[in-house]
Amino acid sequence: MSQHAILTETTKPQPKVFWTRKRREQLAGWLFIAPEVIGMLVIAVFPLVFSLILSLTEWNLVGGLSAIHFVGLDNFVELFRDNRFLQALKNNVLFTLGTVPVTMLLGVVFSALIHKKLYAKTYFKVAFFVPYICSTVAIAAVWQALYHPSKGPVNQILMQLGLSDPPRWLVDTSFSLIAIMIIYIWQLLGYQIIIFLAGMTNIPEELYEAATIDGASGIGQFRRITLPLLGPTTFFLAITSTISSFKIFDMIKFLTDGGPNYSSTVIVYQIYEEGFERFKMGYASAMSWVLFLIIMLVTSITWITQSRKVHY
Repeated sequence: MSQHAILTETTKPQPKVFWTRKRREQLAGWLFIAPEVIGMLVIAVFPLVFSLILSLTEWNLVGGLSAIHFVGLDNFVELFRDNRFLQALKNNVLFTLGTVPVTMLLGVVFSALIHKKLYAKTYFKVAFFVPYICSTVAIAAVWQALYHPSKGPVNQILMQLGLSDPPRWLVDTSFSLIAIMIIYIWQLLGYQIIIFLAGMTNIPEELYEAATIDGASGIGQFRRITLPLLGPTTFFLAITSTISSFKIFDMIKFLTDGGPNYSSTVIVYQIYEEGFERFKMGYASAMSWVLFLIIMLVTSITWITQSRKVHY
């Protein structure tokens, strides 16, 4: 073969190979994450999009897909004319304002006490955390007995202390929501304590030693060292606790069924009633999106506030 033929053969363009090594590695990666992506699309994205579409329709679940009728924004307009929904929204706001700050305040105080050289520290951690991992229904059943108007230990103690007419708690329109708030705080407190303790263990002990040398008291160290350095932990708990408080359902369903006289009805419970008892799925979907927007707004405000504190 001549030199010219050899050069021509070597300079001849080689056919492109589609399945290169890089493409095979990319395909393998996609195959590994495919179950997770498909699951997310089926379980999260599709229901989210479908509920948004349903919120613009009137649909009786019993009638099947053929019973879907487009009504535009009528469901959202009707929501803010619905006294029951406005009452549920008010109850939800009161529930959040009454549980999140109190739980976080108690959580950081108890965490600080346990974090110091407290005897049987491990026992107290477990004792506070056990209610959080217990079944909500089991906890509600125990508290239902404690709240019994005449035979419950809570009212028995109040009467022993001289209160002749103690609250009827779960069957009293003025106290039903407060009674559930007390149970919720008691159950969630252990989780808050564990998270705050984790944040406190990351604070260098040298800061406390230096503050002690400078003559700072224990309260001063807590106010000027512990609380500022717990900022990210506090922010995390504020977001998760707020979202959790807006999703309260099972405890209310078991204890009061939203009563008496809608005094303990919250948005998630009303979504359940409208969607799965009255079968008004379009109206229930509109409620779901209003709840989603409220949670997103509260989360955004908390995020912006925390970001400004960090910046300054």
